[in-house]
Formats: sequence, C-alpha cells, structure tokens
Amino acid sequence: MKSVEQRRNFYVGAAFVSALVALAACQALLEAGAPGPTVQAPRFEVDPLWPKPLPNHWLLGWTIGVWVDEQDHVWVIHRGAGGLHDNEKGLELKPPISECCRTAPPILVFDQAGNLVRSWGGPGPGYEWPEGAHGVHVDYKGNVWLGGNGKGDAHVLKFTKDGKFLMQLGRYGKNAGSNNLENFGRVAKIWVDPKTNEAYIADGYTNKRVAVVDADTGKMKRYWGAYGNRPDDAPMGNYDPKAPPAQQFRNPVHCVERSNDGLVYVCDRQGDRVQVFRPDGTFVKEGFYAKETLASGSAWDIAFSKDPGQRFMFLADGQNEKVRIILRETLEEISNFGDGGRQPGQFYGVHSIASDSKGNLYTTETYEGKRVQKFVYKGIGAVPRGSQGVLWPRSG
Repeated sequence: MKSVEQRRNFYVGAAFVSALVALAACQALLEAGAPGPTVQAPRFEVDPLWPKPLPNHWLLGWTIGVWVDEQDHVWVIHRGAGGLHDNEKGLELKPPISECCRTAPPILVFDQAGNLVRSWGGPGPGYEWPEGAHGVHVDYKGNVWLGGNGKGDAHVLKFTKDGKFLMQLGRYGKNAGSNNLENFGRVAKIWVDPKTNEAYIADGYTNKRVAVVDADTGKMKRYWGAYGNRPDDAPMGNYDPKAPPAQQFRNPVHCVERSNDGLVYVCDRQGDRVQVFRPDGTFVKEGFYAKETLASGSAWDIAFSKDPGQRFMFLADGQNEKVRIILRETLEEISNFGDGGRQPGQFYGVHSIASDSKGNLYTTETYEGKRVQKFVYKGIGAVPRGSQGVLWPRSG
C-alpha cells in the first residue's frame, strides 16, 4: 500500500504532465493558427503547370481578357506591343538584339491540357484593330467579340473563331458620349445572350453605360447607366467611400454578364460595386466589395459557378489581388482567395475571370502580371470565412 507521501507525489506529477500537455496543445494551436469560422463554398487549387510553355519564343503582354467556349477551350487576349519591354521582345526588333523573345499574337486559345491550339489577331483589311484591345467573348454561334480601351477606341469587332472578320460596330476616334447610338467609348467587355441574340456591352472607360445591340446587325436597341438612369458624362470627382452611392457609373464600366435566371450583372470598378438589372435596364440591387478601396477599385470582372442555379459568383479584384466568392442571391461575400505576388496562386493585377463546364476558374493578370492561371475546382466544402490565402495544391 502506497504511503500518503507517495500518493501526493503521484498526483503532483500527474498534474504537471497534464499541464505540459495542455501547454503543448496551446503552442500547436498558436503555431498552426486557431481554427476560425468556415462556410460551405467551392474549393480550388492552383495548377502551377498550366498552361504549357508557348512556342516560337512568344511572350504574353498585359493579359486583359479571358473566356471559355462551349468546347472548354480557353480564349485569352493580351496587349503585347504596349506591355513588353524591348529586352523582352529582342527577336522582333530590327536588328534583333537577342535570341529571345517576340510578342505572341493577340488571341491565344488553349485546350484543357494547356496546349496552345489556335492563335491570331492584329490589324487587317476591312477593320480597325483596337489601339488597346480589351476583353474577349465567344458567343453561342462561335463568333468572337473584342472591345478596346485605347484612347481613340470607339468600336467593337466581331470575328469567326479562325479570325475571319465579320463586323465592326462604331469607328475609331468617333466617340460622342454615353447617349450616342452609333459609337462607343472604350469598351471593356461584351457578352452575347443566346436567348435573344443581343450583345451586352460594358461601355466603358470613357462612356458610363451598358449598351445592348442586335448581335447580327449591330443596331443599338437600348442602353442605361447606374440604377437604370440615363447616362450622364459630367465629371464625378474622386471616389469617396463615405459619400452616398453615386447615381452614375464611374469609369470604367468594366464587365457585364447575364445569369441563367435572366439578371444582368455590371461591374462598376472604381465604385467598388456590382449592380444587378433586369434585361430592360430596370435596377434590382447592388453589392459593395472592399468599399474602402481607392485607385482602380475592387470590382473588375465576374464569373458564375456552373451549377444550374449559379449559386456563386466569383469577382476578380485587381486592386486587392483577390478573387472574391459571393452568394449570388444575396450578393454577400463569404470567402476570398489570393494575395499579391508572382508565384502560382498569387496575383499581380488580376483583371479577368472565366469558368469552364467543370467549374474550373481561369484568371488573367494585367500590368506586370502578364499571365493566365487555372484554378482547379475541388467540389463544395468547408473553407475559411474571409481570406483563404494562396491556394497552393494540397499534398496527399
């Protein structure tokens, strides 16, 4: 039988061991980060090996548009000439100054494996190639639509998938304001509705409207500004997050896309908001994102999840270097991923975003980002509410 002294020593020792275990557990939590609240949302991992290297010593410049067609081919438009330095395009200088490199064609198309399957674009007979090509959309008929935000770009171009010119709407240098029926004002993005054959145009970097045209004839059918108001091009002053919401769009009106249930979503980039309309321009609601963001703003481009109800909306935010995951019904942001940097999964000027039939996401980066990235869909699951950080592939 143990003495009182032995029993006392046993209990003291047990308490000491328990305390050590508790301290170790606390230290582990501090090092790993205490688990925070989670939400059910789409999960992604960056594919650091997509796409495959380009041929012909080609380099990308500012990548300012991405779209995924019905064959799950990924279309990218970039602005190489103005986005590459002389030492990056040494082969195309006269005389060449190095063994590498040269500007890739403006339009590049990749398959799901990351192989380059098509390339074309640039000036040609019968049309005016944009001074600053911007945005790419492949419609339900397989036609390719391009905008432009160069100083004089007041037009939209339409091609076949092979680059055959089909139609030009508006003329370079002819912008006449947001209430003009013939020309545009530095268009950021186009989206064509397969149900009505109407092209919705985010117009733009000079104008302050959404314009809707017949996709076959180019005839203007209607247009509207913020809240469905008649557009007004009067100067608005700098954005003030504490002021009442502006009754006009700020420049640029940077995206437009229609959801499966018939609502039209518009990015008011420097206003840090997405506004939602009915197809006739009737205002429905709006959501603000990182409302204190100044400079280039937070609302750059959107894509929808591929479930029939499109439960989620993904917002590219090139000022804060994130992709925001939003509940489309309520416009509530529930999570986000990304961070500033040049490694896979990080962003430098994340500009455009698109999704394929499998739910994968594709992003392009402007400025010195100069790349396209693929984020592989991993199903719905628990993710941190708020920032997820960089979505590096999980081990195991």
